[in-house]
Amino acid sequence: MTNIVLQLTTDIQQQIKTHYQSSLIERHAPGVIFAAKLSDTAITAYKSGKVMFQGAGAEREAARWSSIAAPATTKTTSTKGDKLPTNFATLSVIGSDETGTGDYFGPVTVAAVYVSAENIALVQEIGVKDSKQLTDDYMRQIAPDLMKVCPHSILTLRNDKYNEIQARGYSQGKIKALLHNQALKHVLTKIEPEKPNYILIDQFAERGIYYNHIKNEKNIIRENVLFSTKAENLHVAVATASILARYAFLKEMDRLAEMVGFPLQKGASGKVDVMAAKIWLKHGEEVLKSMTKWHFANTEKARKLLQKKKG
Repeated sequence: MTNIVLQLTTDIQQQIKTHYQSSLIERHAPGVIFAAKLSDTAITAYKSGKVMFQGAGAEREAARWSSIAAPATTKTTSTKGDKLPTNFATLSVIGSDETGTGDYFGPVTVAAVYVSAENIALVQEIGVKDSKQLTDDYMRQIAPDLMKVCPHSILTLRNDKYNEIQARGYSQGKIKALLHNQALKHVLTKIEPEKPNYILIDQFAERGIYYNHIKNEKNIIRENVLFSTKAENLHVAVATASILARYAFLKEMDRLAEMVGFPLQKGASGKVDVMAAKIWLKHGEEVLKSMTKWHFANTEKARKLLQKKKG
């Protein structure tokens, strides 16, 4: 399906609404100002100024207004990975991403999200962009709306289970690959019989290494799978997955904070070592182990700090 988005002023949007007055329909999706339905084209206008034309007649109808549209802003991103189609950002895609792998406290979370071509503008209207540009509080706000409109799967690997798997010799790369494959399976099942044009994984390993990690799985997702670094800049599906993975990570961090009585430091810095030693002293080793990635160097640093306090 052809999908064209123009950035237009409020005045031009009003002109469009008047032009399609006889074809207006009700649409109650977030951020929608008005919508119209022609025999071969759906037209949706959003508060952000974007107007989306979809269907066989999209090019014809968009051409009526493109000469007065605001120039599109383009972002150049240096990425590594598979070569994507030139119109990739407008296609129906399942994106997957993970977070929490570099944090001593908190889980590893992976999310896979399907954003159809028809929902791209809606997802952008809700507020999706590169999650690195968004605050944790903002992601908490928009994640529930995204979960309502996008088929998704969110997997949260808590640290007690993470430590058990890691102790059996599983690398972080293998753990992440298994979670990504599982989340993708869930989403593909949810959207059946519909299929995405592509699946895009935010690349954390080369294709061969990724598939070697999951070679013993019964159902390995391979069809139309692409890998790229900085994939959140390449399609809103990955950006949405990044937000939902972060949302799940933050929820688990909230639960752990409630256990110990104070907010937990993110990352793996010296501040984390101090906090870990404090928890170890107050709650004991087993509690600390259950909420951390025990193999991180922070554990031994916290142990030394604890010994100094006791000494």
